[in-house]
Amino acid sequence: MGGGGITGASYHFGALMALRMATGWDPDEADVVIGTSSGAFVAAVVRGGQLSLDAMLGPATSNDEMTEWLRTVVYRRGSPRGMVRWLRKGLLPGLTRPSLGLILGSPGLYRTDGIEEWIAEVVGPLADGWPERPTVLVAYDLEERKRVPFGTESAPDVPFKTAVAASSAVPFVYEPVRIEDRWYIDGGVASGTSADLLLANPTPLDLVIVVAPMAAAESRAGGRFYEDMFDRVGRTALATELDRIRMAWPDTDIVLIRPDERVLDEARPNPMSVDAAIPAFLVTLRSMRDELARSRTWEKLERHLMPAPSSA
Repeated sequence: MGGGGITGASYHFGALMALRMATGWDPDEADVVIGTSSGAFVAAVVRGGQLSLDAMLGPATSNDEMTEWLRTVVYRRGSPRGMVRWLRKGLLPGLTRPSLGLILGSPGLYRTDGIEEWIAEVVGPLADGWPERPTVLVAYDLEERKRVPFGTESAPDVPFKTAVAASSAVPFVYEPVRIEDRWYIDGGVASGTSADLLLANPTPLDLVIVVAPMAAAESRAGGRFYEDMFDRVGRTALATELDRIRMAWPDTDIVLIRPDERVLDEARPNPMSVDAAIPAFLVTLRSMRDELARSRTWEKLERHLMPAPSSA
């Protein structure tokens, strides 16, 4: 499950709930779950067995209440700080080699503690532990300038909720998350999906489902210039990751789920908009009806996720 901001989380909820309704398969049954940024949040919800409207809507009973509640949870105002960190980790190195590295370590307007509280409320005691089934939440280490797959032996042991917060710390929006002596930010800085981390599984998987909100196949008509830029980066990284999976696991089926123009019209141009959360979710359900009707998608899902017909 890749990154995509607040509307990306809505897309994950819609896509996974549609999959469950159509096939009867519970995403928590997946042998491995990998989540980045908003995908990390939904990965926690899935592993907590709480993939539901209640987890998404909180205590709200109307669209307006949900929007206001979500704003208070996701946008906890902080005191922008960390100018020295930004100079050392992002701005000065980025001036010598201009790239997205300019944003690394940047001060943020908001804190991630609301996200941690949300996870704790949704998944209960699991928020302070880690799921038994393989689960990887991807963040980015500012010091080492590399992605960190929390939930593996190569990453520090952290509470589930803290890993979600670190993976979700979008530069300029959220303050980086400090864990031990390191600062971490949104794992999407390294890759929107990090699907290639699946190759650490001891044996090939029979089916890989990739939900990629920020890797749309085509540009949105009338979209702003930066929308396609992010999608092109996401598409390129994801294509490389999927090529690696196909090369290593040639018999593995891959189902790629990404937004169509109807979803993009609601989810963009501002993926961080709380006002777009419900509209993006609803249009995702409609778009998934068409996606699941495609033979290239349904045949793979039917083969792997649905019980064989009884011979009786």
